[in-house]
Amino acid sequence: MSKLYFRYGAMNCGKSTNLMQVAFNYEERGMKTIVIKPGIDTKGEDKVISRLGIERKVDIVVDGSSNLVDKVVKYIEECGKLHCILVDEAQFLKSVQIDQLFEVAVKMNIPVICYGLRTDFLMNGFEGSERLLLIAHSIEELKTICACGRKALLNGRKVNGEFVFEGSQVAIDQENDVEYESLCGVCFFEEKEKYLSRK
Repeated sequence: MSKLYFRYGAMNCGKSTNLMQVAFNYEERGMKTIVIKPGIDTKGEDKVISRLGIERKVDIVVDGSSNLVDKVVKYIEECGKLHCILVDEAQFLKSVQIDQLFEVAVKMNIPVICYGLRTDFLMNGFEGSERLLLIAHSIEELKTICACGRKALLNGRKVNGEFVFEGSQVAIDQENDVEYESLCGVCFFEEKEKYLSRK
């Protein structure tokens, strides 16, 4: 039986780079992989883009109503056997879609590796990540560091270069003057206090 994997980490920890490396490793050995991405992540449109400057076209872009079991079955019918499924920005998937990926791994015997954030810029969980933390067979943290040198756990949102601590959960990196920076807990609370003092 194959497994459902969740590889999570703060911004800039190399999730997309790791995804593309795994795809390369499979394909170098003559095995077929596909990449799935939620359409809500408009950064790169139909591509996975790494901060290192490498990119890869996505095979399946899904919305919140997509049935991922059906999508995988259709892909196999049209393109043949799959050896691994890679999912970028998995935090944006619905809980039921994570259940569907679990079903693909268990019943169809295809490993599914999901990459995503654990929490948003307010330390709240994402629906897809919360479900992955509950049911994934394997959970692995991809680590990165804060500008201060400590281990980064959290994701700070900047608008026009200033950290903000209010707004909708989803705001895509590098759109509408939004950018993200990985932060340790100490720096997160320092920036939050600065933000509140400006209000």
